[in-house]
Amino acid sequence: MQLPQTLEPRNPGMDLDLDWVMRAQANTSAIERRAGQIGTRRSVKKDHQAAWLLKAVSCIDLTTLSGDDTVGRVRRLCAKARQPLRPDLLAALDMQGLTTGAVCVYHEMIAPAVEALAGTNIPVAAVSTGFPAGLSPFDLRVKEIEASVAAGAKEIDIVISRRHVLTGNWQALYDEMRAFRAACGAAHVKAILATGELGSLRNVARASLVCMMAGADFIKTSTGKESVNATLPVSLVMIRAIRDYHERAGVRIGYKPAGGISKAKDALVYLSLIKEELGDRWLAPDLFRFGASSLLGDIERQIEHHTTGAYSAAYRHPMG
Repeated sequence: MQLPQTLEPRNPGMDLDLDWVMRAQANTSAIERRAGQIGTRRSVKKDHQAAWLLKAVSCIDLTTLSGDDTVGRVRRLCAKARQPLRPDLLAALDMQGLTTGAVCVYHEMIAPAVEALAGTNIPVAAVSTGFPAGLSPFDLRVKEIEASVAAGAKEIDIVISRRHVLTGNWQALYDEMRAFRAACGAAHVKAILATGELGSLRNVARASLVCMMAGADFIKTSTGKESVNATLPVSLVMIRAIRDYHERAGVRIGYKPAGGISKAKDALVYLSLIKEELGDRWLAPDLFRFGASSLLGDIERQIEHHTTGAYSAAYRHPMG
């Protein structure tokens, strides 16, 4: 079973609708109350839990974004993406062909990642546009996207200019996102909102809508470098914006929580949230991704416990 990666048509975007954007609000107390209930309302055990964890594996963007990345590390990470769980565990679950959703790297590591993933359907995603701050000159950010696409990246994770959100300059954010979308060409674009730096949930809702209107194929919470990354309240706001956009524009937009999701039980909570708020169609790699690396190791530990009845040490499940 080689999991498909891109089934949905691209998001063509639409004209900026400032009336819609400015009507977007966020009831913080209600959102936090709903978010607090998500992990307590559903519980999956035994075979059902194993199935959900396998689904989570297929939706991971296996990521390395460190200053000390090397070609060898990226090759080992790609090998893990191709074979995310030990063969004996997959055999015990009667599962074949399981891979992660993508491998995410800096531009310099695209070429070795593409080479290491040759012959698979696993795309290479590249962070771009002056990641993580997004404060390099605009023309250089556009050129960076174009260079990453030319190098073989099939997905581009861009960072927005937070100042446009904080100052309410929605036209500037829209124009920026449109330019990034155009530079991506056929590559899918994920818009990183850096929600921990946007000041309020209302700003998160409005930024989500503007990026989708401008053509983002995915909206993503964080770079993983902020002091606050993916949270359930932020996720709830973003996926409800996705739902609103789908209802009005008829286009499904993907969602990617990133940063701080390292435990299998957390992955189950996020999958439950997606199922309840967006439905089963979003529980697939072309519409949902985790931005993570250590998450896979904990999932493999839980799968081993399910198949053998015993927990193993974390060091027995290295990423690379």
